Amino acid sequence: MLGAWGIRGEVRVEPHTDVSERFSPGSLLYMDGSPTKVLMSRPHKGGLVVRLDRAADRTEAESLKGASLAVPGEQVGPLPDGSYYHFEILGLGVWTEDGEHLGEVRQILATGSNDVYVVQDSEGQQLLVPALGDVVVKIAPEQGRMVVRLPEGLR
Repeated sequence: MLGAWGIRGEVRVEPHTDVSERFSPGSLLYMDGSPTKVLMSRPHKGGLVVRLDRAADRTEAESLKGASLAVPGEQVGPLPDGSYYHFEILGLGVWTEDGEHLGEVRQILATGSNDVYVVQDSEGQQLLVPALGDVVVKIAPEQGRMVVRLPEGLR
């Protein structure tokens, strides 16, 4: 969640879903693992303004900034082959085709044209890997692994 909106406990949300009904009044979501109900939602500047049963006023809404919303697992539908949910990518170990371990996917940046995976090694160094077919060779969530072919100059 991006932060409070107004004085009635509403929050600004940047949705990462193609299913707009997820934020319909009465919908059940999980906020950082705990259930919460959507009381109201409306579009606002490319995102949403949402009121949840967790915040009755601005002060409570401000405390929700940075929290994550998710749907129950049974509501997540299958994707086409070769497509993955962000939760399947986050935390994957990343290796080069030569077997060099680069780190783990810690964040996904949406750029508009393609996602960019933020890969962090054990020393805290970050590498930005574009989510492009000629760069990402293999994604295997069931193995906790991603294999990449880094273009020259990326490191």
